[in-house]
Amino acid sequence: MYEPIRSKSVHSTMAADADSAFPHRTREEELDIQLAGHLAALLAVTDELGLAQAGDRIAREIARLRSTPPARHAGLSAAGPADLHLRAHALAGRALLVAASRADTSAAILAAERMDAHTAANSAAQLVAAAH
Repeated sequence: MYEPIRSKSVHSTMAADADSAFPHRTREEELDIQLAGHLAALLAVTDELGLAQAGDRIAREIARLRSTPPARHAGLSAAGPADLHLRAHALAGRALLVAASRADTSAAILAAERMDAHTAANSAAQLVAAAH
C-alpha cells in the first residue's frame, strides 16, 4: 500500500549534524565555568576595593578551576565602597550557590568567608554613616 522511504529523513539528518557540530560539556564542566566566572567577577570588585590578600585567594581558586591564573586589573567603576561591598556580597553568594551544587568545599568556604567580610564591611560603613 505504501511505498517505503528510500532516503533518510531531513529532520533526523539535521539533528544528527547539529549534535556533532557543537562540543558537549558535562554538568561538572559547566559548573566549573560558571563558578570561575562568578569568582572572576568577585575578583574584579575585590581588586577595586583594594583588598589584595582576599584577591590573591580568589585568584588562586580561579587558577585551580581554569588551570591558568586570571588576568587582573582594577577597572574602576566609580562606585562607592558601600555599593562595591554590596556587589561583592551578591557575587560571593552566587559563587557559593554554584560551589555548593558542585560540592567544591574550598570554593564554598572562600565564598562564604567573602560574604561574611562584605557583610561586616557594610555594617561598619552603615554605623559610621549613622554616627555622622
